[in-house]
Order: sequence, then C-alpha cells, then structure tokens
Amino acid sequence: MAAAPVEACRLALVLALDVSSSVDAEEDLLQRHGMAAALLAPEVEAAFFSGPDPVAIQIFEWSGQQNQTDLLAWTLIQTPADLRRAANALARSTRATNDMPTAMGYALGYASIKLQHAPACLFHTIDMAGDGTNNDGFAPASAYAAFPFDGVTVNGLVISEPDTAVAGYYLAEVIRGPLAFVEIADGFADFENAMRRKLVRELSAQIIGRFNIQKGANG
Repeated sequence: MAAAPVEACRLALVLALDVSSSVDAEEDLLQRHGMAAALLAPEVEAAFFSGPDPVAIQIFEWSGQQNQTDLLAWTLIQTPADLRRAANALARSTRATNDMPTAMGYALGYASIKLQHAPACLFHTIDMAGDGTNNDGFAPASAYAAFPFDGVTVNGLVISEPDTAVAGYYLAEVIRGPLAFVEIADGFADFENAMRRKLVRELSAQIIGRFNIQKGANG
C-alpha cells in the first residue's frame, strides 16, 4: 500500500497478539475473535471515524524469538467497509505456532520495524496484548534501546487471572511514551470488552493530541 501524504493519516496502530505456549487453543480463539469483534463494536467504529483523517492498522501474532506472523498488512481504514474487511481477515486467521515461549522484546522490535513501513501518520502506537512476562531473549528495555521508538507510544492489554503480577510488569517494563496505559482483561473471556475499551481510548487520545498540536501551531 502506498504511503499516504504526511498527516493525512492521524494514527498508525500496530496490534500485537500473544500466542505463546501459555495461551491454549480456546484462549487463542477468544483473543483472535475478540479483537475482530471489538473492531466492529459501534463505539470503536465511531472512534475510528471521529476525525477527518483515517487510521492505519497492522496486526501480528507473536511468541518466541523468531515467531512473529502478520495477520493483517498495513491497511488504511477510510470507510466502515475497510474496517469490516480488516476484522474479517483477523477472524479467519489461524495460529502459526502454539509451543513457543514469550519473547516480548523481540515482538516489540518487530513492531518497531513494522512502523518504519507504515503509511505516513501523525501518531504511532503499538498495542501489546499478553498474559505473561518476557521469558525468552532480550527484555523490553533492550528493545527500546536497540530499535527506533522515538515518538512511539506503547500501550498494554494484560489478560490477568487473580493474584498475578503481569499488570505490574507491563506498567514497569512495557508501556512507553506520552499517555501510555495498561488495560486489564479479567481472563480471556473478557478480552473483547477490554480491547473495545482500549481501542476507544487510543483512538480518542489521538484526536485530542492532534487538536493540541494544531492549537499550538496556530498560536
């Protein structure tokens, strides 16, 4: 897809799904189908089209060091039909592997590289979903030191069971940038609801950010 003119796209959004070995087949479907359903939720669709400029999205799944698989190439969401096609592509996708550890640093590096090939957009956000901490390869801090993350916001969606420390890990080690936040899903069954909340918040933040930039430029 050819790059859009600078600032014709308000947000380049990378959505990353954890498919490491801690995620079983049923949980994988709850994530995959939950994200697809969240993209089509009325409040999310309204957030996508709340401004005059479109949003570009890219989706991949991740697990081990060499296990990152694109589920949706960069797609400019200019109409509701574009959003439906993106959601349908995600819902039809199948898991590439199910027996790999959690290489979060590698996933972040991969997402950073993907942003280098995104349409030209005003803001750049990576949306990391997962149910565990890094246990394979370099840590998120090393990814942030080695890959280009200037101007990139990294948010987290934690699939958390009671009494886990994963949310704290995301807060301390994963999220990055202005207005970065962690959304919590109460188990995989709540993934769709959490993703809806997260997408609305991310898309709304970009509208506010663009307004502030334009206000500053106009004095």
